[in-house]
Amino acid sequence: MKIVVGLGNPGKEYVGTRHNVGWEAIDQVAARLGWVTGGPGAFETFAKSKFDGLTIDGALSLGSTGGTEKVLLLKPLTYMNLSGRSVQAALSFYQLTPADCLIVLDDLALPCGKIRLRGAGSPGGHNGLKSIETSLDTDKYPRLRIGIDMPPPRVPQRDYVLGKFTPDQRPLVEQALARAAGAVVTWVDKGLNAAMNQFNVEGKS
Repeated sequence: MKIVVGLGNPGKEYVGTRHNVGWEAIDQVAARLGWVTGGPGAFETFAKSKFDGLTIDGALSLGSTGGTEKVLLLKPLTYMNLSGRSVQAALSFYQLTPADCLIVLDDLALPCGKIRLRGAGSPGGHNGLKSIETSLDTDKYPRLRIGIDMPPPRVPQRDYVLGKFTPDQRPLVEQALARAAGAVVTWVDKGLNAAMNQFNVEGKS
């Protein structure tokens, strides 16, 4: 079994903001797998409340082996800086290791349109990753970063990440989200190295 967690904040005021791009990635995965139908808000319509979050689970057919893998998609509702509580609850319930959990999040250090998959690393100033690392007591868990660009000069970082994408950024983000959904499916199907080899290269300009 695998768990895929999209980081974000609950509440209408955060819909479409840069800090919630992890949630948007989960929406893309759920739609790609046919687990939800409809437009914005479809995930919330189909989801169950578990682990201080919203969840949808199902079986993913594995092209690599011909078998299936159970996958849980999770959107924590704890707010970003307590995301680890939700992640730890899900891992403990299913008795999984951090390596079985992929975290999808926004990244200021990557340009819009780029994604980057890694198996471990520092939080890099991201409050969601800080919380997860504290809760799991390790930095060795896969994470898929989606670029949101650096803030313009004199724009506070908090205001920037809680703001919405510009009309120029949005098409690039949509492309990144489509690649992110592909990377998630490949990670489940073929593993971390195969997903990194394919999608980290595709994410380069």
